[in-house]
Amino acid sequence: MTEQASPVFIQSPANALVKDLRRLAQDSTGYRRQGRVWVEGEHLCSAALQRGRQPALAVFSESFWQESLVQYRVAAIKNIVIADTLWAGISALESPAGVAFVLDLPQSAGLAAGEATVVLDRLQDAGNVGSILRSAAAFGFTQVAALKGTAALWSPKVLRAGMGAHFALRLVEGLDEDSLLQDLRVPLLVTSSHQGELLHRAALPWPCGWVLGHEGQGVSPGLEQRASAHIRIAQPGGEESLNVAAAAAICLHASAAAAH
Repeated sequence: MTEQASPVFIQSPANALVKDLRRLAQDSTGYRRQGRVWVEGEHLCSAALQRGRQPALAVFSESFWQESLVQYRVAAIKNIVIADTLWAGISALESPAGVAFVLDLPQSAGLAAGEATVVLDRLQDAGNVGSILRSAAAFGFTQVAALKGTAALWSPKVLRAGMGAHFALRLVEGLDEDSLLQDLRVPLLVTSSHQGELLHRAALPWPCGWVLGHEGQGVSPGLEQRASAHIRIAQPGGEESLNVAAAAAICLHASAAAAH
């Protein structure tokens, strides 16, 4: 950690930094253009610090600054304090938190071969994506590979749903199927509602790559054809299918249990 930086106070809505922060906090793909990530709230900020991430900026509402913990005040090289009247216009939360970090977007890295991986195939819902990242981190998967068409992994909504899991994972997005299959080099397991071996009877390889498909269309035909196994979850209650995030939690837990 650094020594506590003297804060810069901002009270003008015309301030250029205020406009940049608003775009970062509210635009789901703004991080790609700015190369920075908006992390809002004490839980996410603490999770980032616990994983050794140093923010470029620590941003506070004026009222929160007066009572903020030292760990937040010394986290960044620069502290920004924004008037309460402006803060609500920056945050995308219904009940804005009083502190946020601006982190440099991790340098783009390719897939790590042979790692336990979750593959997201065009998942659209930010809540589902964040929840799956959380399950991946909890059950020992080390990276997430997002194919083109998947919700932006570092968007504010996905970050909130991930509850800090982002900082424990290697995240690679914007992939196509060919590069995925060339670089990943682990058996791919495809989830299915109607075909394949029942999860509780399957011999699950480790490491592996679980492929989770689009909420409505499922896994793409190309990945289905090239998967090592098709796996389905027993549903004695008779429902047609499970929510993809719920299915992911069940499958990833089963893999972790089989491996350990």
